[in-house]
Amino acid sequence: MSVLQRLATRIEHNWYQPAWKNAWLLPLWLLVAPLVWFKRRWFLRQPPAANTVPVVVVGNLTVGGTGKTPLITLLVERARALGLTPAIISRGYGGKAAQYPLLLTAETPVSASGDEPALLFRRLQCPVVVDPQRARAAQVAARQADIIFSDDGLQHYALARDAELVVVDGQRNFGNGWLLPVGPLRESLSRLRTVDQVLVNGADFSVEPVALMNACTGQSLPLTALQGQVVDAVAGIGNPQRFYRTLQGLGAQVTEHSFADHYAFTAQDFAFAQPQRMLVMTEKDWVKCRDFAADYWWYLQVGAMATPAVQQQLDQLLLRLASGRAQRSSGEHHG
Repeated sequence: MSVLQRLATRIEHNWYQPAWKNAWLLPLWLLVAPLVWFKRRWFLRQPPAANTVPVVVVGNLTVGGTGKTPLITLLVERARALGLTPAIISRGYGGKAAQYPLLLTAETPVSASGDEPALLFRRLQCPVVVDPQRARAAQVAARQADIIFSDDGLQHYALARDAELVVVDGQRNFGNGWLLPVGPLRESLSRLRTVDQVLVNGADFSVEPVALMNACTGQSLPLTALQGQVVDAVAGIGNPQRFYRTLQGLGAQVTEHSFADHYAFTAQDFAFAQPQRMLVMTEKDWVKCRDFAADYWWYLQVGAMATPAVQQQLDQLLLRLASGRAQRSSGEHHG
């Protein structure tokens, strides 16, 4: 690990400690905080044009994983159950396409789309459009859907939105409560007063393991197969400790192998792997390793489940947005 990587790891660790541990970063914080405030004020004064279909932004105030991707999966499934045709737009972190917007197909390489869009497309088989300019992605997605979910983008104010959902990690919450780089916040906590709903992972919804899937064959094993197993656990996600704790909760003895979020894996990264020992990774990491995965590699498939009360609230939100869309379309037709 390089000096810069060690420094970044120390800073991130201190986000969830008393703020004085990162006090040496206050000069940078004094630059960042006014910029965050000014950016939001600028777009509030000059809001972008509305989209032709409702856009729901699913984002977070903090840097790092919160359970956003499983929640988007749940929202897409609920939208379908309510008779809607959903699409997803994303920045495509970790990917670089030859041109944008990029509408994913079965042949789209993960190196072009990024890992989260690839995972969502494979799991849901709905339109997924990647573009650093999310407003442009929304224009493409609107041709194939009547509701759009934006994977992240809470701070991407160039994207007009009809609803904002903020996802919070119920274990780490907001850390020390400070903006970057002293703390993990992208915006101040006062931003929560302006969103439609705050969803706490571990209270309002939970992300639960569903099955153990073979990285080569797609064979499924019950979760009890991990009981008593010594496993190499691989995670290139925003909050790897949550993944490791999940495996330990399923009875596995875990050797941790952590990589940066959105890390571009190569076969050489797995020199430690041993055929006589199960290797388990996240599903998001698996989509980047399919081309060189070994038959003793597995990934943990997870799913989100909301409480009945929260599920009802989300359904009502989706139906309200769909109703508003129908009224707008009717007005355009008769105008």
